[in-house]
Amino acid sequence: MGVRMTQHIGLMVLLAALFVAQPIPLKADYTDRPEVLAFISELTDADGFDRAELLGAFEEATYKQSIIDAISRPAERVMTWSTYQDIFLTKARVEQGKAFEQQYRDSFDRAEAKWGVDRWIILAILGVETSYGRIKGRYRVIDALSTLAFDYPPRSGFFRKELRELFLLAREQQKPVAGLVGSYAGAMGYGQFIPSSYRAYAVDFNDDAFIDIWNEPVDAIASIANYLAVHGWQKNGPILVPMTSKAALPIDFFNQQLKPALSAEKLTEAGIALNESLLDWPALKAAPLRYEGKAGVETWLGFQNFYSITRYNRSRLYAMAVFQLSQRLKAAAS
Repeated sequence: MGVRMTQHIGLMVLLAALFVAQPIPLKADYTDRPEVLAFISELTDADGFDRAELLGAFEEATYKQSIIDAISRPAERVMTWSTYQDIFLTKARVEQGKAFEQQYRDSFDRAEAKWGVDRWIILAILGVETSYGRIKGRYRVIDALSTLAFDYPPRSGFFRKELRELFLLAREQQKPVAGLVGSYAGAMGYGQFIPSSYRAYAVDFNDDAFIDIWNEPVDAIASIANYLAVHGWQKNGPILVPMTSKAALPIDFFNQQLKPALSAEKLTEAGIALNESLLDWPALKAAPLRYEGKAGVETWLGFQNFYSITRYNRSRLYAMAVFQLSQRLKAAAS
């Protein structure tokens, strides 16, 4: 790349000038592609969509290289726990969350009572995902999912399913599909639900007969609670506890998997001290976790509720950010 730029610097400068003067549209011409036409046929045959409407949607869909760039460098690969701390565990995010919880306290009360999910975890997810609705994403979801479904081979199958779910969701909610906006991966609203999660787990909680997590915080609070409950949240159960051990443990003892797998007996055999309150939980299992944070190495035990958070976003860094933000939010409110 560097050699070619040196050899053809004049041409590159000219091309750069042309790009500035006459931006080339990024239309992907999706309706000219056989795989897109086959996808349209699937939706018309299986789901009863109008072919002309689908063709119109894909004529409008735009390829976004920035989406490919973003998904090719996920945060889990390029960010450390120390970086997460700088981003999510801030005074501003705590203060904003405190105000949000006060404003919607009745909804948090009702959601906690119905689903048994800790309000501070719900609130922290809203804080991590969108800063309590301030940052919901800037991409049209039709652009994001079309780009990923047809121009990102590593996960094209998954995103084609989500693209179908998007059309079904737009039809159910009577929304123009081109008007839906979200993240580069097609997640939407206060809680950043992908289309399949929106259809499966989002709920109406303000009794207006319309499920709206794009603009209705009350529905978003309940939808996150429902999602976590469906994914195994244990009411009043442990989430994470700092780990103490009688002996040094090898590094490969940690971060083996997100799902808790080690029994209390196995943990005790490894020299790990367990609080008596933890032993009250039947069939207790834990996942040993290791983080390198701003204060150095941290070791933790993650339980079922930690795993439930990772079903929302399959990242131990994400789940730890949610947990520690929830603790700060709870402390700020007391």
